[in-house]
Amino acid sequence: MKKALALTCAMTMAASLFLTGCGGNSYSFTSSTDSNSDSNSGGSNGSGKRVVNVCSWGEYIDEDLIYKFEDETGIKVNYQTAESNEALYSLLKTGAGDYDVIVPSDYMIARLIDEGMLAELNYDNIPNYEKIGEQYKSLSFDPENKYTVPYTWGTLGIIYNSTMVDGDIDSWDAMFDEKYAGNVLMIRNSRDALAAALLDLGYDINTTDESQIREAYELLADAKSKGVYQSFVMDEVFGKMEGSNAAIAMYYAGDYLTMLDNNPDLKFVVPKEGSNWFVDAMCVLKTAQHKEEAEAWINFIASTESNLANMDYIGYASPNLEALEGYPAYYEETYGEPLDEERYEIMAAPDDVLARCELYTNLPADTLTLYNDLWTELGI
Repeated sequence: MKKALALTCAMTMAASLFLTGCGGNSYSFTSSTDSNSDSNSGGSNGSGKRVVNVCSWGEYIDEDLIYKFEDETGIKVNYQTAESNEALYSLLKTGAGDYDVIVPSDYMIARLIDEGMLAELNYDNIPNYEKIGEQYKSLSFDPENKYTVPYTWGTLGIIYNSTMVDGDIDSWDAMFDEKYAGNVLMIRNSRDALAAALLDLGYDINTTDESQIREAYELLADAKSKGVYQSFVMDEVFGKMEGSNAAIAMYYAGDYLTMLDNNPDLKFVVPKEGSNWFVDAMCVLKTAQHKEEAEAWINFIASTESNLANMDYIGYASPNLEALEGYPAYYEETYGEPLDEERYEIMAAPDDVLARCELYTNLPADTLTLYNDLWTELGI
């Protein structure tokens, strides 16, 4: 498939920062860790041109959609990436990120709503919202559907190299097993990493019980002290797993499909103890300087055409039901061969898998403080 080439292009984009699209427009594509990044605040880009500042995750959009949006609307896109929900939150709280549209995950959306940081959307400007399936609306993070338009959904699980482990993996035990010392990649995200430990211990991922959370921390810290973890990773996981430089990693189903294209020895599993299923959604910040442009961007991305392109490019399931149900036919038309059913069910987990998964909820302030303190103590 084209994804290997597409990812190469994406990395080139991130390195060069300013690129010219097929239609002659250009957009800025930067990482939030780049100290020279400029989100182009203000009403325009200095030449009177309309702009929208977007922050999302790495490897999380078909860049051709950015060019197409610019060509169709005349609105320049400044596209920036953040490493994790927690990193995004830190950027927002410190004022380092001047964005209009952000794409956080469910539990972080709830936190931002609770703290009064998101603007209510004018859904009259987002008619494609009607294409979003009802099962992705009225969820715990936005029960009244005031602030969000779902972008993707998926599951969290274990990716492993079948040539580097003994048999199939089906349990979170693998993330803490000394026999894989030096060959395990733990996710560099406190909510997910502690969730793996909580699940392995038989606890709920949304527990507020301090003793359970501390027990999960001790499991994680013990594995770290014994050298189980080669490293704690986010987007570095792509190169490491694709290059067979590690045996096991905790990461997301959609990204696994990208890695699989480059290393057919990889497998993915939602462990038997359960996991997290998540919804990432597009939101507009209350401080947004370009709300009209932001809602135009959200409506464009929520279209069936955009969702089909994104599903194909990033490997994550669409909440747009036309796209979700139509993707197998789209794939066959595009590539001249049927979509592998197992691949589709990893992308869009079936009900029996989702039945043992939970959404994260926004935790109370004292529990969030505990998470932060323990993560700092872990030394990541």
